[in-house]
Amino acid sequence: MIKRNISSFIKKYSSQYPVIAIVGPRQSGKTTLSRSLFPGYKYLSLENLDLRRRASDDPRGFLDDYGANLILDEIQRAPELFSYLQERVDFADKPAQYVVTGSQQFLLMESVTQSLAGRIILARLYPFTLNELWEDVRDTDTESIFKLKIKRASPPPSKIDQILFSGMYPRIHDKKLDPVKWIENYILTYIERDIRSLVNVDNLRLFENFIKVCASNSGQVLNYASISGSTGVSQPTVKKWISLLETSGILFLLPPHHANFRKRVIKTPKLYFIDTGVLCFLLAIRKPDELTGHPLYGNIFETFIISELYKRISHTGEIPPLYFWRDKTGNEIDLLVDFGSKLYPVEIKSSKTFNKDFTSGIRKWFDLPGNENSSGLVIYGGDEVAGKSSSIATVPWWYL
Repeated sequence: MIKRNISSFIKKYSSQYPVIAIVGPRQSGKTTLSRSLFPGYKYLSLENLDLRRRASDDPRGFLDDYGANLILDEIQRAPELFSYLQERVDFADKPAQYVVTGSQQFLLMESVTQSLAGRIILARLYPFTLNELWEDVRDTDTESIFKLKIKRASPPPSKIDQILFSGMYPRIHDKKLDPVKWIENYILTYIERDIRSLVNVDNLRLFENFIKVCASNSGQVLNYASISGSTGVSQPTVKKWISLLETSGILFLLPPHHANFRKRVIKTPKLYFIDTGVLCFLLAIRKPDELTGHPLYGNIFETFIISELYKRISHTGEIPPLYFWRDKTGNEIDLLVDFGSKLYPVEIKSSKTFNKDFTSGIRKWFDLPGNENSSGLVIYGGDEVAGKSSSIATVPWWYL
């Protein structure tokens, strides 16, 4: 099994909380991880219809039969269990009595808020990150991710376009599967079946079109009116559906940073997909070669880098302190990392050829009145490292 960065976070807090919840999109590795970290626990999947009926019809009897030291997979399928779990963990008062997983995070979180607040620790698991896939150095916190260090003498064997195209879902890499067919099935069986059932979408084509329009907007400032106009779906419904995709781990919203340095700033978030393999499929890209010259290549590459950093920080157990910055005059920083005492700007360039002007946007940002920050980073699609000893290093996509 490929080690996951979040394992250390789960191990640490499993000695402090009676219930451990591992949440994230389907097929991100929650079951494999939970069974690996808690090998002596009884495993029950509530996707099993018979088990689910027993848990729903007689939750007390169900838990009596199986006791503690239990992994309950996809627990949101039987929300009746939560109140009885509360009763049991309060009575026993021991750590790590139950491990629960869930892919429909909005249902899980609603039940957690009502029944298990203060008794549960949440770990958010996403598809692989590059350093997990390549079994590279482990992340410990946000700052460790941005401490530059050479980990490879030369680029990895996988080309960036192949990685963008395949995405990072574990099963594709574990089983060496054809990404197109796997992602097609993933979209049909998960995104369309699960999410559509929750929002009662009657028109399948309407929802399919909505997801594709969202894909075409990855890496852009979210415009509800534009998506509404492109899909024929009302703005309130667009907001609701985007919220569902977000809480399901399909996409995330990158908020703007409001430290305006005396300038008016954009106040609307940007939309990003978690996985570029899913993104490429929704954009009708069926071969890695089709990425070359694609009009949205820059957006896809930016989505990959920002998603990679978002996942890596999430896998340390922290809430990603990530933002973007753009003012009304068009000045923009792709990514701002808020370390509390300072802001760290990151620019993302899809070009595979190094250009000394890559740092110009960050230097303009440094010069804004009231900005006391002085170091930053450029990540690009090539292989050279430049300015490692300067205040703004330029590094390849595989360098972090």
